[in-house]
Amino acid sequence: MDENKVKDKKEQKDLDLLNKMKNLPGGLVIIPLVIAVLLATFVPQVFQIGGYVTALFYEGNSCMMGFFLIVCGSMINVKQVGMPLYKGAIMTGVKFALGVAIGVLVGAICGPEGFLGIAPFVLIATITNSNGSLYISLSSQFGNATDTGAISILSLNDGPFFTLIALGATGLANIPIKSLIAVLIPLLIGFIWGNLDKGFRDACKTAQPIVTFFMTISIGAKTDVKTILTAGASGIVLGLISAATAVLFFFIINLLLPKKERNAMGAAIGTTALNSAMTPAAVAEADPSMAQYTSMATAQCATASIITLFLCPFITAAFDKYMMKHQKGIYSPDGWAYQKALAAEQK
Repeated sequence: MDENKVKDKKEQKDLDLLNKMKNLPGGLVIIPLVIAVLLATFVPQVFQIGGYVTALFYEGNSCMMGFFLIVCGSMINVKQVGMPLYKGAIMTGVKFALGVAIGVLVGAICGPEGFLGIAPFVLIATITNSNGSLYISLSSQFGNATDTGAISILSLNDGPFFTLIALGATGLANIPIKSLIAVLIPLLIGFIWGNLDKGFRDACKTAQPIVTFFMTISIGAKTDVKTILTAGASGIVLGLISAATAVLFFFIINLLLPKKERNAMGAAIGTTALNSAMTPAAVAEADPSMAQYTSMATAQCATASIITLFLCPFITAAFDKYMMKHQKGIYSPDGWAYQKALAAEQK
């Protein structure tokens, strides 16, 4: 009896935090993100202790993302390799087309100074760019391995490449082939190993939420809400515009996908990565006449990245909940999420 009482007490002490976060829409992304940003704002020195703390929580984003790609690559079925490439091409193409269209339209109506202090090239830089790390984190909750695999193509919008192309400066930019290869290698490692070894695939599936949590902390560790004060209202408006595109991406991309593959991940590209803040300087180097906008544009892009970092998980979760409620796409009887849930019930 005494042993049973001790066992019951131990079970009662189990807070089950991981499962609670997994059950909260976007919880594995939103919760660690809020924690990291608050720490970066009020006690940034906590990430600069050095050693393992700094390596993991501040500098670990690239490493964690690489490991996460291995994990997700292991879950891509060899018979479905075409879908990740298709999804990546669709998302990249739609995001680029919409960003350029908005920038060109604003330039034609308002001129090079844009509106509310937001220059057309800043709109292009913000909307054509996406936060790959956040997309991968969200794919672990709202998508499947084919959605994560799409990052191999979607990663092409990192940096100033698409912005320079849109501005007619293609002679000064090179296609980031090395960056693409760097994304493909861990995916391929996981893909090959996972298809040869079921045990490895099962282990990766178990590790996925843990990696997501700690990877998201390293994303938020470099984000300081004070940046919003520098850009002012224009930066906030830019971030809201970028976040609003998530709604358009959700509908457009799902129209281009097979019904059973439709999910909320189209909304997950309605973001702006922090690396977009480096784009204005690259544009100014290509076209010196843009140099006068560089300082403000840099702050605006950084602010937009913060705004979308917080809003996108909620928007994606809302669309996922909508599709689940109405049994659409992946939640329809033919969808993989429905079939997965059905199999779990039968067990």
